[in-house]
Amino acid sequence: MFRPVSCAVANLKDPNTAAAEIDHVIRECYIQSRPVYIGLPCDIVEDMIEGERLAQPIDLAYPANPEEQEDYVVDVVLKYLHAAKNPVILVDGCAIRHRAQKETYDLVVKSGLPTFVAPLGKGCVDETLPNYGGVYAGDGSNEGVRDRVESSDLVLSIGAIKSDFNTAGFTFRQSQLTTIDFHSNFIQVRYSQYPGVRMNGVLRKVVDKMGKLNVEAGPKPTNRTSSQDNTQVITQKYFWPRLGQWLREQDIVLTETGTANFGIWETRFPAKVQLISQVLWGSIGYATGSCQGAALAAKELEEEKGEKHRTILLTGDGSFQLTAQEVSTMIRRKLKPIIFLIQNDGYTIERMIHGMNAEYNDVQEWKYKDLVPAFGAKEGEYKTYTVKTREELDQLMADDNFNAAPYLQFVEMYMPKEDAPEALKLTASAAERRNAKVQGA
Repeated sequence: MFRPVSCAVANLKDPNTAAAEIDHVIRECYIQSRPVYIGLPCDIVEDMIEGERLAQPIDLAYPANPEEQEDYVVDVVLKYLHAAKNPVILVDGCAIRHRAQKETYDLVVKSGLPTFVAPLGKGCVDETLPNYGGVYAGDGSNEGVRDRVESSDLVLSIGAIKSDFNTAGFTFRQSQLTTIDFHSNFIQVRYSQYPGVRMNGVLRKVVDKMGKLNVEAGPKPTNRTSSQDNTQVITQKYFWPRLGQWLREQDIVLTETGTANFGIWETRFPAKVQLISQVLWGSIGYATGSCQGAALAAKELEEEKGEKHRTILLTGDGSFQLTAQEVSTMIRRKLKPIIFLIQNDGYTIERMIHGMNAEYNDVQEWKYKDLVPAFGAKEGEYKTYTVKTREELDQLMADDNFNAAPYLQFVEMYMPKEDAPEALKLTASAAERRNAKVQGA
């Protein structure tokens, strides 16, 4: 089954060719950002092979586009771009997956066009730029964003992934007649498709040849927290903008499938913040294990290059129960993540979609922060917190030791059971309607 989903396959049978086959598969995995497969028969595992290739870096440069085709596409793109009255840029996940961040950044800065991100593209654009306008996700968009994007006469769509959660239940309203799509293996201008032309090279030339454009200002989102009530309850509406005030440059943020994946849309990032999310597949429980991997990479970057990255996990109690054991791995590896566990009595995202009070969306309440010492963390090498009010949250976020992330820190944060980000409510409502149609059919 692996062959149809893999962009490169190697079944290692000959020690004389094994090294070259391995290098080829690794290169294709990197270049195409797709799965690969290496089969290693048990009877050749201990065979010796020539090790000289280990001293030769693998060539990971993208192959150049055919020059004539690329230049033609660039001219077509520029023709429509200069004719547009109020164009916008919309950046999505494949701009990150296929490493077009530098070209995208240069386009955003040089053009000055109002720029928005889809949920999977969040973190690709510097959100401190004056022309950054927020998250576009159809009906789940940040305030003012939907009208601005959908009223545009040209959308430069970079790396689009039009899946269900990423479009807030397929509520994107973009006409292909007013869209130019940039992808890893083709460009589409309106209904004309140009296969075999990679977006990286096209974007670079568009930036270089662009000149002055027609620009209309976009919305200006903020990280203002809700001040409409005097309650001390930590609500979704309060927390996510508040998180944006606390984050720092170079932070690595991981959001679990659930309220965190949708709430983060309301968080304005400082520069150079990386977001790892799972909006595409909706894999509940993925984030704790993913945090372990990200924190390990952050540790290696600090040791090898002196780069300081805080790793911050935002997960729910239900999701955490699926992969909680990865905290044990973090302790064993001496990693230093900051874990915010949202204690809200079960699977809130599932409650929103189907079964607000259904028993199958409940979970057994654990003493979550007590798991850290239970997994073997030594005194002085971790710290845990319980946060139930806005005042307690603000005090924690003002604590210098907490902010320095000197060791693993675990925050058990309480939120109301039936509270959810507005974007999740809208997306869940759309999902519920689709489910009803399927069941009715």
